[in-house]
Amino acid sequence: MATVNEVIDTTIDDPGNRTPLVIGGHNYGSITELVCRINESKTPIAWYIAFAVSLMTLGMFGSLIGYLVFTGVGVWGNNNPVYWGFPIVNFVFWVGIGHAGTLISAILFIFRQNWRTSINRFAEAMTIFAVACAGVFPAVHIGRVWVFYWLFPIPSLQLSMWPQFRSPLLWDVFAVSTYATVSVIFWYTGMIPDLATLRDRTKNPILRIVYSVLSLGWTGSARKWSRYEKAYTLFAALAAPLVLSVHTIVSFDFAVSQLPGWHTTIFPPYFVAGAVFSGFGMVLTLMVPARQIFGLHDVVTKRHLENVCKILLATGSMVGYAYAMEFFIAWYGGNLTEQFAFVNRAFGLTPWAYWVMVSCNVISPQLFWFKFCRTTPWIMFVISIFVNIGMWFERFVITVTSLQRDFLPSSWGEFVPTWVDYGMLIGSFGLFFTLFLLFVRFGPIVAMAEVKSVMAHPHHDVHDIPQGDYHDDEVDH
Repeated sequence: MATVNEVIDTTIDDPGNRTPLVIGGHNYGSITELVCRINESKTPIAWYIAFAVSLMTLGMFGSLIGYLVFTGVGVWGNNNPVYWGFPIVNFVFWVGIGHAGTLISAILFIFRQNWRTSINRFAEAMTIFAVACAGVFPAVHIGRVWVFYWLFPIPSLQLSMWPQFRSPLLWDVFAVSTYATVSVIFWYTGMIPDLATLRDRTKNPILRIVYSVLSLGWTGSARKWSRYEKAYTLFAALAAPLVLSVHTIVSFDFAVSQLPGWHTTIFPPYFVAGAVFSGFGMVLTLMVPARQIFGLHDVVTKRHLENVCKILLATGSMVGYAYAMEFFIAWYGGNLTEQFAFVNRAFGLTPWAYWVMVSCNVISPQLFWFKFCRTTPWIMFVISIFVNIGMWFERFVITVTSLQRDFLPSSWGEFVPTWVDYGMLIGSFGLFFTLFLLFVRFGPIVAMAEVKSVMAHPHHDVHDIPQGDYHDDEVDH
């Protein structure tokens, strides 16, 4: 394993000047060594322990899904009138987590924000795995999963009818599936040069075959780089609108209904801001420990972390503004039922959930006004955990409290989650971290090719470029 000497990070000390995105005097070759040693070195014991815990949690998740299918949805706490309980809360939570990846990779790429290059691979992988977690819950929430094909837009002999295309639930199917498809293609396209680098360096014959297949015969010629950059830009342009559209359509699941607390036009921008907020919170949760464990301080500098904290501060303030506007609109509209719905959230059946949400999502990010908090990794990590907790409770408050108290007191009810609800929530994290740990061990967790493209090299030497990134004899003239 290469020895890593930590360099003093001064990227936040002189904000008036343009600071380097990579510190430590690295060249192309040393960047390759820094990133590839994570995959090439002996697997640490801590990884095996974390993977074992995640795999057991994933096993519990799968067992609970099997129990649900064979027993029925009565094992959940869902009831009349709370037909949407933890499954939909978890679905919206995980879809929101997946937003930061596309925003960092696509929108910041289009706006030429070069600081994204060190963290976009974390965020892209997180997007794919979060959407995978999200997709599980609607699939099992339909109850009779063995007839899921009834949801497809094809003639059904059993129902003699078509799916309701005016339902936002069907819009969700198209929105999330499109988002997942484009995100996977975008993520994979960006990894091709780095997979070729791993292919040329690995000594494991099985991994060499796998990397060779996945790298699609990449040689690093000028023609391939030209086509790669065009394709990457095209996918970025396709993915950018999805950042706004996907969670907007998810918000329509609620906003187009007549239920007090849901029937409001502020939901689309409110949900998008909340999704970006929760996504960047998870980016910090994953990036801060990974930066420390794998010695990536030279590539993921304090400037990168501070930029993420500033985005969290901005989006957290937007979410807080949306919370306040919900109460204002309910009061200004003069609808007594709507007013009661929001008063009930804050002081009714589950006020603790509302105030946990406000404390975590509005109050805790305000600490990022202080530079000390924006540049101290352990404080960032703690706040990011609070953000993740708060955003789950936000989805819980929106979904459950509105359904518990609707128009008629005679139809009121109370939602009490069961052990299966809690188990499936925890199990979804098992799926997420199992996939993430596998990616960290076998995939390039930092976009080497993109980091090299933004490095300053006043004395550049072509021999510093590692094998797999550039072959002089294959340049197309």
